[in-house]
Order: sequence, then C-alpha cells, then structure tokens
Amino acid sequence: MSERTADESTARVVPFPAAAAQIAFDRDELRILFNLYGRRVAEGEWRDYALDFRRDKAVFSIYRRSSEMPLYRVEKDPKLARRQGAYAVIAAGGLVMKRGHDLARVLSVLEGPLRAV
Repeated sequence: MSERTADESTARVVPFPAAAAQIAFDRDELRILFNLYGRRVAEGEWRDYALDFRRDKAVFSIYRRSSEMPLYRVEKDPKLARRQGAYAVIAAGGLVMKRGHDLARVLSVLEGPLRAV
C-alpha cells in the first residue's frame, strides 16, 4: 500500500462562477421615486408599487390597484446610459413617455398639474 500525497490526489478544485451583477436603484434614486410615489398616494391616484431587480435593468412599477397591470414603469437600464439615458418612464401600453440621464427630470412627466388651494 502506498500513501498518497496532496499532489497525487484525484480531487479537482472547480471555481464557482461569479454571480452576475444585479442592477438596482441606489439610495438617492429610491428617495426621488418614493417622494413622487408618496405624493401621488396622498392624492389617492396610486395605491401600490413593485420593485424588480434584474441582471439587465431595475424596474419600479406603479399600480392603481395591485390586481391590475402597472400604470407606469420606471426603468433603469445602464446599457443605454451613454446613448439615450439610463432612465425611462413607460406607460401601460408600452409607450416610452420620457427617457433621459436625470431621474428627477424623467419623472417630471408623472407630476400632476399644480392646483390652487
């Protein structure tokens, strides 16, 4: 009987594949999104939201009722950051309402008209 050394072992080390980076909204982006969302909830127009973080984009969906399709989707797609802008507001039918590099400016399309009190 011969003894095996560590060099002679039959075990192989297989590297674990690195997980793909997941796209997400950062803290400042979430603050902007939730400020708008809170105002519209207070007005009684929106009732629910969903956050979806995928490998290629992050999506903030806005619902009138949770059982319906989203009224609007706010998407962050870093692949488009240099061309059209990373942020987009998309209506329920798939129409891109506004796209750009600045989230606050893109969300201005969802701001309601000012009312006199």
